Amino acid sequence: MFWERHMLVDGYTKVPAGKLVAAVTCLEMRAPVKAARDPVPETVTLERQETPGLDWYRDLYLRVGGDWLWGSRLALGDDALAAILEDTRVEVYAVVSGGRAEGILELDFREQDQCELAFFGLTKSVIGQGVGRWLMNRAIEHAWSKPISRFWVHTCSLDSPQALDFYIRSGFVPFERMVEVFDDPRLTGVLPEHAAPQIPILRG
Repeated sequence: MFWERHMLVDGYTKVPAGKLVAAVTCLEMRAPVKAARDPVPETVTLERQETPGLDWYRDLYLRVGGDWLWGSRLALGDDALAAILEDTRVEVYAVVSGGRAEGILELDFREQDQCELAFFGLTKSVIGQGVGRWLMNRAIEHAWSKPISRFWVHTCSLDSPQALDFYIRSGFVPFERMVEVFDDPRLTGVLPEHAAPQIPILRG
């Protein structure tokens, strides 16, 4: 069977220099959950971006995800990225504080009957103010306003240490774990080398 042929064996496995390894946990929500609390930040709004500009999107994506080595969208060329952002089944929202986008919520409805929480995060300027819980409540509301039967997300060991527990406390249930090996985006030029200093770069 496929899984038997590709299953990692117990113990240590060497990873080539220039590569990163992440333990990925997939979580799902099969029905909407009621928010336990819903703090309303006084100076923060959530604004739908119907046609996000590529430069605007990349800037926000980097400011939110650079410390956690988000690089997948930055590696896309203009046409490929525009094809995603201009798809009516992909909804991009900005958390706006002080007139500037300081957080991102991206919901992907391209798979029938489900929604993926594709990207969710805040910049340092608004973390610790209850905005994360407020944003998750909005994400759940928007996702389940559509005729879906599954809302899902994945996070990994390179993300914020609080991310996995936050998703579980928000009502998501873990259902699968995977290992991802990929090129360090700081060595390919996708991210600046000073990104995510907590994760050392191993050069060849």
